[in-house]
Amino acid sequence: MAERRQTSADAVPTRIGQAVMLLHGGDREEARNRFGELWAEIGEAGDAFHRCTLAHYLADTQDDPGDELAWDLRALTAVEGPDGGTGEHSPAVRAFFPSLHLNLAADYLKLQRPEAARLHLDRARDAADALGAAGYGNGIRTGIDRLERRLGEP
Repeated sequence: MAERRQTSADAVPTRIGQAVMLLHGGDREEARNRFGELWAEIGEAGDAFHRCTLAHYLADTQDDPGDELAWDLRALTAVEGPDGGTGEHSPAVRAFFPSLHLNLAADYLKLQRPEAARLHLDRARDAADALGAAGYGNGIRTGIDRLERRLGEP
């Protein structure tokens, strides 16, 4: 019988990071399996940021665009909370919103739903002020610009 791992809050980021390394190394199936196991362990009542991060990466492991969209929506829902995102968020969470909306815009574009893609692209651009000027922030802004060009926007 397989031993079930304990899921301490401190171990979650490490385990997410290990699965991310598998994903970036090209082993999407094993990454998807590990993310899925961790998702089942922390459950819907788990830490919102952990659920958001897991769902965000689980989306990247999906083969079907509809499944990818479903996981990206779970990621956004995890951090928006019951107030729909109108409450206060930590700087780390605020910096995640542009990426979440950019991913949703890309998902909707893949599913040939340009209106929904534009809505989330606008939200990504509006949230981008929470990003720093270098590295990650520049990457997200570049992604927003690239997707805007694909949608034929200025």
